[in-house]
Amino acid sequence: MKNLVLFFGAFLGFAFAGDVSIATATVQGYSVLAAGVGLGLAALGGAVGMGSTAAATIAGTARNPGLGGKLMTTMFIALAMIEAQVIYTLVIALIALYANPFLG
Repeated sequence: MKNLVLFFGAFLGFAFAGDVSIATATVQGYSVLAAGVGLGLAALGGAVGMGSTAAATIAGTARNPGLGGKLMTTMFIALAMIEAQVIYTLVIALIALYANPFLG
């Protein structure tokens, strides 16, 4: 039942498509919701990835302390790559919020 309410609520904007202001407000509202959910998921994935990377680096340094410097360098490069994905999501979310391509 809850899924049906959400499904029909998602298409509420199409029911009022004759009034441009309501349709525009609906698209903007969904854009804000999508940006928030997308950033939350990207941050969650980035945090899990960074934690996993740090744990693997600590475990590798504990097994072989002589490679600590190389492992730290590799870890920082990996962390930069992980963080870049979250920043790309932020850029896409900002585009969806401020230069919304869905507002024809």
